[in-house]
Amino acid sequence: MARTGLTFVRIILPAAIAVVGIVLIVVGGDAARGAGIVLVGVAGLVVLANLLMRLAIQSEGDRERDEERRRYFDRHGHWPDERSRRR
Repeated sequence: MARTGLTFVRIILPAAIAVVGIVLIVVGGDAARGAGIVLVGVAGLVVLANLLMRLAIQSEGDRERDEERRRYFDRHGHWPDERSRRR
């Protein structure tokens, strides 16, 4: 269920917004064209927000791994991969 929600927010929602925006640009009058341009921009913003969230989640994992390495250093006095480099 969560995977379906992610697919909807990451792919289907921005694509649907962009399609509606393009249809308004092609078919509509002046006001509809303006709304279509705004909707295409909104679709781009949704994609950008999704990418930024994914990067934030990924960097959180990097910080956790780095913190674990620091705890290892505090316990053992060397970095976890230091001895494997000496061999």
